[in-house]
This record gives sequence, C-alpha cells and structure tokens, in this order.
Amino acid sequence: MSNLGTTRLQYSILDSHDIELNMDYGKLCHDVLDLDPKVRFVGVCDNTGIIKNGGLREGIKSFLTDDEIKKANLITLERWRLHNTMADRIGKARYAMEEYEKVKQITMPLEDEHLLLISTEVDAEHGKIIESAIQLIISNYVKDYL
Repeated sequence: MSNLGTTRLQYSILDSHDIELNMDYGKLCHDVLDLDPKVRFVGVCDNTGIIKNGGLREGIKSFLTDDEIKKANLITLERWRLHNTMADRIGKARYAMEEYEKVKQITMPLEDEHLLLISTEVDAEHGKIIESAIQLIISNYVKDYL
C-alpha cells in the first residue's frame, strides 16, 4: 500500500483565487447538503482518510461500515492523486464523479489537502449539484468572485 500521507494533493478549486478566510468546513458541508434533497452525505476528508466534518442527511443509513468508509476514503484520496498525475499536460481536475449501482460519489479538491466528498442518490442531477457546489465554494470563500 502506498504512503498516502506524504503525497500532496495538487489542486484546489481555490488555487486561482484569493481566499477571503479559512474555510468553515462544517458550514460548507451543511450548505452543500442543502443544495439538493438527493444529496445523501457531505463530508470533508483530510489526507489520512478521516472525515473531519459533515455527515449523512437525517434519516439516511450508510451502505458502509465505519471501517469500510475509511478504506473507501483512502481509495478516493489515491484516485484523486492519480487524476492529477497528468495535470501539467491536460490541466488540473476540478472534480471527479463515479456512479455505482446504489449511489453517486462526487469528489472535489479543497485547501490544505482536503477533499469535499458528496454522495447522492443514483437519480440525482449530479451536474447541477457539482456546479452549485463549486459556485457555493467560490462565492463564500473567494474575494474575486465574478
């Protein structure tokens, strides 16, 4: 297994903007959860795979155990790093989305080697959720918002 803690994430949505203040990850998770009723889970994961903020929507049961969640987060971190191995050639990834039989998983980079993890119902309009989440991040945490 690779040593995930030593490799830096290579991109954040905020990289090309002046950050107004440190992110309030708790508020961010709450606000993203409020974007769409088909969002099941929103969390901020650090570079060790631990969810620092966020959680499931009230009334939703997780498909995974706590150990499986940690393993899935480590896989997500490694996958994100792989997405960015060609960033110098094709540009940096803004987000990644995977669709499983029971859930969609959206991953977005944040500051300080954190990832925003969003899980939705399979029939959710993921494009709308992704763009809304990006605009939410930019409008709340960036000085030079257009």
